[in-house]
Amino acid sequence: MIFFSKRTFIILTCLAIFATYTSYGQFSADAFKKKEPLITVNKSGPYLGIQRGKYNSIELGYELQKKEVKLTRPKTMAFNIGFDYNLNTNILGFSSGVWDKTSRVDFTYGVSIITKTDFNSFRIGVSPMIGYKISLAHLQLGYNIINNNRNFENTNTLFISLRAVLINHRDYNWRKREKKK
Repeated sequence: MIFFSKRTFIILTCLAIFATYTSYGQFSADAFKKKEPLITVNKSGPYLGIQRGKYNSIELGYELQKKEVKLTRPKTMAFNIGFDYNLNTNILGFSSGVWDKTSRVDFTYGVSIITKTDFNSFRIGVSPMIGYKISLAHLQLGYNIINNNRNFENTNTLFISLRAVLINHRDYNWRKREKKK
């Protein structure tokens, strides 16, 4: 069983309260009355990146993005899965996460579930992130909240990550309009 410290428990509780508070508006009665956008684009492709913190790692993975094509406040949501490897300290990490962008020139907000191993023992945790995406480059600042393991401590806590997403598949979906009578 994994035990978190009191500080980690407080941070996770605050994040859960914040996520619940901000998502309440999405499930109100007005949200169900809104129509879907006329066009949505599903994009996917691999990404390559570098993660800098106390230790440097290379990142490889795959990302799926869904974007609404609208004139005002287009929303983008993405799911990614990948791994990172630190050549100097022989640490392999695996992450699976989501991020959301609520307009064209807004920050991306995301969270990942992560696991790190030195091939003898492992650590798991969550990583909240804030970032900015321009074209294929995605710059993210994150903080790893990982369980304590005295066997290895050489993992990044605070990090910055730069990823290049190479989109190789696009799928356009058109919503059918209702005819006026």
